Amino acid sequence: MEPPSGTPLTVIMVCLTVTTGVLDAVSFLTLGQVFTANQTGNLLFLGFGIAGQGGLSVVATVVSIGAFVLGATLGARLESVLAARRHHWFPVALATEATLLAVAAAAAWESGPARGLPPGRRCAVIGLMAVAMGMRNVTAMRVASPDLTTTVQTRAMTALVSGSLLGHDKRLGYGTHAAGRRLTSVGSMFAGGLLGAGLLGSGARPTLVILLVAAFVAATACLVPRLSRRRDTTED
Repeated sequence: MEPPSGTPLTVIMVCLTVTTGVLDAVSFLTLGQVFTANQTGNLLFLGFGIAGQGGLSVVATVVSIGAFVLGATLGARLESVLAARRHHWFPVALATEATLLAVAAAAAWESGPARGLPPGRRCAVIGLMAVAMGMRNVTAMRVASPDLTTTVQTRAMTALVSGSLLGHDKRLGYGTHAAGRRLTSVGSMFAGGLLGAGLLGSGARPTLVILLVAAFVAATACLVPRLSRRRDTTED
């Protein structure tokens, strides 16, 4: 009843990390300087906004943080109940995330740029994306794949440097093969942000970019049970 393990899980988590970068590129660049996954940044933005500096929207930031908390709460409830009943919680969580992102894309549908959305609709898009990312964080924490949280990279970057030839810290991985995973984790977030910004810069509609991510996450949800069965068969 658990997610796949080994290389398949690593590939899935790396790909999900890329999608996080894409989504935060959409939210920050087209929805008004707010993140939907990186809530550390939002906490700082909220402080800046309350102080009246930087022209940051307090409302959008509060919506994102609140929706993220809601998503984490719903994700924890849903996934723990499914796991207790021995259901496949991992693909269900991904399918739910994909559905939320698809609804966000529908709410963002507009002939013009996303920045032209009415404030209410813009907040709805931000909220739906943040709920999805709150659930994603719970999913990633339950999977507990080392160095692959899919949404934040500060710890992975710290561990990468500390456990390298530069840091030489054996407690943080020096002398092990952890550096490759950590570098992949950090690189995939960067690649996602680059990809998202590149798509938007080339004229792609934010709605279509969100839909692309939703479709990928949905396809991953469909693939996971097959990978899990293959793992179980191999172990037997």
